[in-house]
Amino acid sequence: MRILGLDIGDRTIGVAVSDPLGLTAQGITTIRRKSIEKDLEEIKKICEEYSVESIVAGLPKNMNGTLGPQSEKVISFCDLIKEDINLPINMWDERLTTVAAHRAMLEADLSRAKRKKIVDKMAAIYILQGYLDSIAKK
Repeated sequence: MRILGLDIGDRTIGVAVSDPLGLTAQGITTIRRKSIEKDLEEIKKICEEYSVESIVAGLPKNMNGTLGPQSEKVISFCDLIKEDINLPINMWDERLTTVAAHRAMLEADLSRAKRKKIVDKMAAIYILQGYLDSIAKK
């Protein structure tokens, strides 16, 4: 069962997918946002290509656990995904995933330009892997 992980931002969407057993997350791409229709089309294409059965999207909560304006945008976009693609979507607390992604890339000594290109994909990996680890414990 493959699961798609999304890190949804205003300009980009980081995308990761699980292995067929649902154990590990691999980053696959970063979608440059153009329009809602084109963004949904890209996600749908990826879901079909990888035979995705469900989606997990990062929910950007504030540090105190409340939902802010960015959370509302993500929830609205996920509602559109549900309507268009008709797959179950789970929300996953993504606090500090981008920080963790930056830290990992700094430790790997990647240049600033390379980090900028892949940070959203890395954040999607962290979101999806956190979700996979949580369901494996159940």
